[in-house]
Amino acid sequence: MLVIVCYDVNTETREGRRRLRRVAKLCESVGQRVQKSVFECQVDRARFEALERDLVAEIKDGEDNLRFYRIAELKGYEVREHGCFRATDFDAPLIL
Repeated sequence: MLVIVCYDVNTETREGRRRLRRVAKLCESVGQRVQKSVFECQVDRARFEALERDLVAEIKDGEDNLRFYRIAELKGYEVREHGCFRATDFDAPLIL
């Protein structure tokens, strides 16, 4: 499934800035950054649940915001891009 992960971490404190880095690293380990705090993650159900659990453990409920948009492949999805971002096709052959 395709999962869109969006977050907004309060960075007014040093601890908040550390939290932001940890959240970003977790997302980078699973998906592709499409905007500063938005990631596209192609994951199975088990990996999604692990990612959600790890991210929820990092954020601070009263200060941060975390959203997941799950898009099941069975229903199909379409992504329209405008501007300079070019997504990486992870299903295409990798050329080194």
